[in-house]
Amino acid sequence: MNRWTKARIRELERRLGAFREACRATTLAAVEHATRSPYALLVSCVISLRTKDEVTAVASRRLLALPGVGRKTANLVLGLGFAIPAICVDTHVHRISNRLGLVETSSPHATELALQGVLPRSLWIPINDLLVTFGQNRCHPVSPRCTGCPLDGLCPRIGVTHHR
Repeated sequence: MNRWTKARIRELERRLGAFREACRATTLAAVEHATRSPYALLVSCVISLRTKDEVTAVASRRLLALPGVGRKTANLVLGLGFAIPAICVDTHVHRISNRLGLVETSSPHATELALQGVLPRSLWIPINDLLVTFGQNRCHPVSPRCTGCPLDGLCPRIGVTHHR
């Protein structure tokens, strides 16, 4: 039986949203709010694939060519740039979705497909920003900061062997 009922998913969204409000905005969220430009989002997303969030804005000024666009980038631009429901799965979304037990997958593509069956469409676009912010600030790949976590009681800590 799936432990992630609609009510638990709404509670997850509420807690992640409250956590995000206390953190600085991700670069991609800042670009979305500042420009509302699908092209600017596309460029920023491509850059963010190769740099840390802190240097994405600086790196975008030095961009010389656009390589191919993959699923993550395409879904991000569809969602944030055109408001078309799509789930953008990066390393944070993949890791945390599995850690929470929302899905049990081995690849980002499989995570995207599995989340489409679990999450309401209204959460498809914002889930990336919620989980990226959470992953950058709290739920790290190694030794996540579980003590005092806003998701305490919702997260079964799947795969976590050491935490703070």
